[in-house]
Amino acid sequence: MRFFMMSFFRILIPALLLMLCGTISVSARDQISIVGSSTVFPYTQAVAEEFSNLTGSPSPIVESTGTGGGMKLFCSGIGESFPDLTGASRAMKSSEYELCQENGVTDISEALIGFDGLSIAGSRSNESDWDLSLVEIFLALAAKVPQGNEMVPNYYTKWSEINPDLPDIEILTYGPPPTSGTRDAFVELAMHVGCKKLPYVSENGLDKDKDWVSENCSRMRQDGPFVEAGENDNLIVQRLNADPNALGIFGYSFLYENFDTLKAVSINGVLPDIDTIGDKSYPISRPLYFYTKNAHRGVIPNFQEFIEEYMSDEALGPDGYLAERGLVTLNEDARSNLQNAVINAVNMDPK
Repeated sequence: MRFFMMSFFRILIPALLLMLCGTISVSARDQISIVGSSTVFPYTQAVAEEFSNLTGSPSPIVESTGTGGGMKLFCSGIGESFPDLTGASRAMKSSEYELCQENGVTDISEALIGFDGLSIAGSRSNESDWDLSLVEIFLALAAKVPQGNEMVPNYYTKWSEINPDLPDIEILTYGPPPTSGTRDAFVELAMHVGCKKLPYVSENGLDKDKDWVSENCSRMRQDGPFVEAGENDNLIVQRLNADPNALGIFGYSFLYENFDTLKAVSINGVLPDIDTIGDKSYPISRPLYFYTKNAHRGVIPNFQEFIEEYMSDEALGPDGYLAERGLVTLNEDARSNLQNAVINAVNMDPK
């Protein structure tokens, strides 16, 4: 069954309160407003198109603002001027949850929709068979690297300088900006892990010092080999097709949709695919979320029904149309529990 019955009182009461207070006018906005992660964007856009085709309702407006930018917009307030839903390629931070609470966004449902791999890929015109370790990734892209008994500005210019078995080409990698959840996840899952495996770091016990790791292992280099490419992952794909020696960092869905022109880099000998991301053997895997503003249900036209479509088996099931676009879906039990909670507007636990 594609649409589920809404939890009547859970949604009706806040909607009535908002209308009585004049916060939202039912006729003021007839399109759902969605912001957030560039990685979640294609999945949400697919649901928006399917929903519009099925119902004849206006298609939701979906903007790719990055996870951080989406959270800021989403948590800015209640009312027609603020988004109804935001996508995220990481969980909401405590600081973002507090911002929401301060601005009256106190009733939020969290939806873990599936999993994604952080892919590193290059053009199929590049003849090299890439296989990188997390240590090599850190040494290529970090702002500072070990030299003797200190961390110094990164001096590597070619991949072969890091490991003679790697291609003898200039390091050039396009990646997400600091506002992106993909950037946050890449720093945590790739840069921090690679940094902590360095002999200088582990042998001196610095890998156990969270403050040291945060300060010294998080910053990406700004001298040219790493280029922030904005929130548009399609732009990275275009740049890789234009330069066969460049690499790019983005969600697996973009690699999945561009297999005809791009090929993945193995990480520790493992390529990203549905199976390796699902069983976590691919080392840079992360969850994907969206967050709903429950006070807008029953007020913004079709918002509840759109959430029901997003939560449907037709969208999130193992044979659903989002799986066809590269989403690694949840198992049946986890998906069923999620559907019940999100459709019935269960408020998320405090961060």
